[in-house]
Amino acid sequence: MLDAFAKVVSQADARGDYLSDSQLDALSAMVADGNKRMDTVNRITSNSSAIVANAARALFAEQPTLIAPGGNAYTSRRMAACLRDMEIILRYITYAIFTGDSSILDDRCLNGLKETYLALGTPGASVAVGVQKMKEAALAIAGDSNGVTKGDCSSLMSEVGSYFDKAAAAIG
Repeated sequence: MLDAFAKVVSQADARGDYLSDSQLDALSAMVADGNKRMDTVNRITSNSSAIVANAARALFAEQPTLIAPGGNAYTSRRMAACLRDMEIILRYITYAIFTGDSSILDDRCLNGLKETYLALGTPGASVAVGVQKMKEAALAIAGDSNGVTKGDCSSLMSEVGSYFDKAAAAIG
């Protein structure tokens, strides 16, 4: 896993180049927005249980066959596994937000997850809907401007959304 800084340096080194002005500007902007990034991660982390529980509740309300007898989330053991997986995906998304790089999300969470779900008979499309519901909740919490570092967070919120979209696409 490379953070945004190590990734830029590694790419420049592989080319034998100095860092470009645009690369330095992008990294400078990331540092300047560091407090917003940490506020966002803190808010999502602090509300992770509610984000997962509410997303699961909304998913099961839309797709009640998942929790009906014979459904993939029927029985407390299967329900717990579903909530655990959603929690893990959310945790890795927060790592990606913090580092500004999705490689840890890809490498340690998403790679092979779709195949695992297929092998287990877990409906990936349903999990993807759950991830989108977590996205909605996380963006609402992280995008609340009360008590956080002031400034335009639209770019960061777009980035946050992209990590959820990436996870949903990888699973669905």
